Amino acid sequence: MAVDHYENFPVASLLLPRRLRIPVQNIYRYARNADDIADEGTATSAQRLEQLGLYRDALQRIADGKLNLEPTDPRLAVFEPLAQTIGQHTLPMAPFFDLLSAFEQDVDTTRYACDADLFDYCRRSANPVGTLMLHLYDKATADNLAFSDAICTGLQLTNFWQDIAIDWQKNRIYLPQDKLKRHGVAEDFIAGQTRLSLLGGKQTESSFRPSPEGWQTLMSEQVAQARELLISGLPLTHRLGGRIGFELKLVVHGGLRILERLEQLHYDMFFQRPTLTKSDWALLLWRALG
Repeated sequence: MAVDHYENFPVASLLLPRRLRIPVQNIYRYARNADDIADEGTATSAQRLEQLGLYRDALQRIADGKLNLEPTDPRLAVFEPLAQTIGQHTLPMAPFFDLLSAFEQDVDTTRYACDADLFDYCRRSANPVGTLMLHLYDKATADNLAFSDAICTGLQLTNFWQDIAIDWQKNRIYLPQDKLKRHGVAEDFIAGQTRLSLLGGKQTESSFRPSPEGWQTLMSEQVAQARELLISGLPLTHRLGGRIGFELKLVVHGGLRILERLEQLHYDMFFQRPTLTKSDWALLLWRALG
């Protein structure tokens, strides 16, 4: 199991009330498909933005009250069931537009200057999922939304730090540029470690250059930041209670466990991408029940 900011919320899970399984599937399918348009395949940036533009037009039609969409383009098939879900549950449109703006940003933004820029991206790429779940459960109070945002952003950051090598292959670095500079970590270091891991090389003290101390300090700060966010959102699991509260607690503790693994690996996610194995589940269940 890896941490991913869409898979971190229940999708047709047996822990979901039956009445919400189809709505969650419809929301997930929209987010997953739009994300794939931005990230997967061999399309050019212009082609990706054009297709995401079709998604934006379809969302606007829903916002304008045209819920009975009959798309002629098969790429828009996700919107008819999505429109039904939005109408049946009176869901706000802003989270859907926020998600789309983040996917559009993914097409041409590969670096983030500072925490403020990165957190703004998380606000649109991850937090809307939690917001929509709270609306489905009729639990979208101001406090609950704040807790949810902390969890979603914490999970998104955990995913970033888990996937630094994978993201480099897509020419993306989510570590803020000002922090890289402050800690003396050059992009060449990330490139070199990723290249070596892809060639099947082994990490040695000499290969962990040019700035192992700076890397360790930088990643220690980033892991601590993500952990603080996840822990600060844990009260939401008690507020929700029941099956959804328990599953959300498992998700949060899963993210925290990934952060522990990063520390145990001394932030060497290049050669050993930290994931959760079967042996972790007993620990997670114990922690979630505590």
